[in-house]
Amino acid sequence: MRYRVSVDTGGTFTDVVVSDEKGNFTTGKSLTTPDRIFNGMRAAIAAAASELGMTGQALLADTALLIYGTTRATNAIVTKTVAKTAFLTTEGFPDTLLLKEGGKFNPHDFSKDYPEPYIARRHTYEIEERMTSAGTVSRPLNKVAARQTVETLKAKGYEAVAVCFLWSIANAAHEEAIGAMIEEIMPGVPYTLSHRLNPIVREYRRASATAIDASLKPLMQKHLHELESDLRAEGYANQILISTASGGCSTIEALSEKPIYMIGSGPSMAPIAGITYSRLESLGEDVIVCDTGGTTFDVGIIRDGRPTFSRDTWLGERYTGDLLGISAVDMRSIGAGGGSIAWIDDGGLMRVGPMSAGAVPGPACYGRGGTLPTVSDAAAVLGYFDPEFFLGGRMKLDMEAARKAIATVADRLNLSLEETAFRILGLATNLMVRAVNDVTINDGLNPRESTIVAGGGAAGINILDIARELGCDRVILPKTASTLSASGMQFADIVAEEVASFVTLSSNFDFERVNQTLADLKARLETFRKDKLGASDRYRIDFFGEARYLAQVWELETPLASDRFASQADLEAYVNNFHDVHERVFAVRDPKSPVETVNWKARLTVLIANPETSTGETSGGKTAKPSHTRPCYFGGGATADTPIYRASDLAPGHRIAGPAIIEEPTTTLVVGPGDTVIVSAAGSYLLADAA
Repeated sequence: MRYRVSVDTGGTFTDVVVSDEKGNFTTGKSLTTPDRIFNGMRAAIAAAASELGMTGQALLADTALLIYGTTRATNAIVTKTVAKTAFLTTEGFPDTLLLKEGGKFNPHDFSKDYPEPYIARRHTYEIEERMTSAGTVSRPLNKVAARQTVETLKAKGYEAVAVCFLWSIANAAHEEAIGAMIEEIMPGVPYTLSHRLNPIVREYRRASATAIDASLKPLMQKHLHELESDLRAEGYANQILISTASGGCSTIEALSEKPIYMIGSGPSMAPIAGITYSRLESLGEDVIVCDTGGTTFDVGIIRDGRPTFSRDTWLGERYTGDLLGISAVDMRSIGAGGGSIAWIDDGGLMRVGPMSAGAVPGPACYGRGGTLPTVSDAAAVLGYFDPEFFLGGRMKLDMEAARKAIATVADRLNLSLEETAFRILGLATNLMVRAVNDVTINDGLNPRESTIVAGGGAAGINILDIARELGCDRVILPKTASTLSASGMQFADIVAEEVASFVTLSSNFDFERVNQTLADLKARLETFRKDKLGASDRYRIDFFGEARYLAQVWELETPLASDRFASQADLEAYVNNFHDVHERVFAVRDPKSPVETVNWKARLTVLIANPETSTGETSGGKTAKPSHTRPCYFGGGATADTPIYRASDLAPGHRIAGPAIIEEPTTTLVVGPGDTVIVSAAGSYLLADAA
């Protein structure tokens, strides 16, 4: 078997990356087909296979591993097409999902109602039971009433059940009893128990994760099994892995049980690609990943060579949306992608996003019936796209439709089409710069001292403008930029996590309980590895505490040196690690304050043999010759006759000075006036100052 195939199905495009035994990457791209995901996947695989001189079926037959990521779970939540789900909670706590963590930007503003909870109040059922924080029974489970409730759920046709009882993380007996009743009375109906999914303190976070996970189970279980069936029917016979929000991959079986980890599974792979490409070019361990797709602009950071993780991923607006609650790669999104729609607000100001044209009908220039002006239409009007060479010539652009769409905004602003398009792109750039600042400067990372790795089909349109605004002179646009998340899957390992809650202070540290907690986490991961993955010896288990200074609100993930605290010296080393992390993020160090650890976490990484990557010296002395010129607009009132370079005509060491356009089969790099890029030995495009 010679190939490894990774697939990322986004809101607009499905991306495929194929690697061979020598580490060569081949990409394919196709419009996503929401009704049947595999149709778009098949087309993208066929596009990549054609570059290799073979059919899609032949490629799959010669593939050893396929890794899949998708936005299906996220889209189901956004479009409210999840399963009809019941929420079972401890009697007296029916408003956990409603009140959230305030439920408003200003919790004291009583003129505004709370937003709708993830599971409607009418689908919430109170169960007579109560555990204490010490794990003792405060109020026994009323089994008769509980059975009647489950019978009611069956009669009303609920498709999934979420169960989250108070302090079930201290004693799970009542949740387990309800789980057994559901299996008996509602056989085949999926359910989620909070203590199994996300055993952490903070009731809302645990309840929200449980509700989201349960609501996704019917849809995602069907989706994954349908995908596997389609792949087998197409002739693929080997292992299938699914990318996860935790920055790695897992099995179909494991993700069917915890589909919440598929939310953001595609974007979570972009940081993996980012650090790989930065290391390949010897440009450091601090990386800003900017992934510009058709619908969103996703930003994440790699700090000291490691992705950052967060439990504060909100679906929707912060505090008013729904909190994911699990530990996930910290990728933040704004509605500013190639398909983002430009519009005029009531005050006469132009805005971009968050609404998107998506894949259907898509931007007007796609010629599929879209009429609203988008960022992609603006780039087309500016002359940045070749209408005959979009997607390597497999898709022709409708330039007249793009101009008509932009005209709807230009007429209201009394500007030319080109100036309007230029301002649309500039506004999108400003939104993206603000998003990068939120992730970097606000979290203690200086963009000037970091490397930007750009990805997504629309990344090349303005990534050099973004870097200029940030003052960053190290920029990489990989040759596989348009498929950055799918490329990250090529370098990902199998990752699984277990978490447990036990609160303890550094000033009164419970060595015995903490060591027992860590041992339990390790044992659960070892069981998962042996039962689900085989007895591979290429693995490691890392341990972390989620800690804070006493009386703080939010925790920081802090690494442990080993799997147990053997002495006071081990505790002091852990506390010093926390001080370092806190100072790095908040520029504050308070060594006199006790450190409170709320949760303990173990992360299993099973190493996969990743594709080989190699590079050599990049000499920037070669001048490339353009294939032709085209009128493009870069501001100033007039178009400029701009050199156009085809990727097939470029080689390592070639230097391209702006203004210029570089056309890859699946992306376009706009080199503005005053910018210069160099083709690296690995085939990536580097800002000249970074080479």
